[in-house]
Amino acid sequence: MTALQLHSTPAPRLRLRLTRRGRIVLSTVAALPLVAALAAFAVLGGGSAIATAQQAPVEFSYVTVQSGQSLWTVASQLDSSADTRDVIADLVSLNQLPNSEVQPGQRLAVPLKYEH
Repeated sequence: MTALQLHSTPAPRLRLRLTRRGRIVLSTVAALPLVAALAAFAVLGGGSAIATAQQAPVEFSYVTVQSGQSLWTVASQLDSSADTRDVIADLVSLNQLPNSEVQPGQRLAVPLKYEH
């Protein structure tokens, strides 16, 4: 070797070791932007669905199901000009029926728009 030649030694490898506390701090710092974005969304856009219009009360009368009648026959007798399926859907919704089966003697609320 000559006097001008320099010896180069490889730089020592540094290994980063995080303690448990360091991992918690790093995770918290990394999650802060996500938490801030979610909070901003909740404040600005999440709470804007507020009902302001009042619904008009539904006026109705009652009809009693006779022996041998189905909901279809009751609906078709209420308004022959309307689509029977629409009348049935209104009766099921208004009376909160689980299905379209009715029993003799059962009282059904009927919207006044179907009463003649």
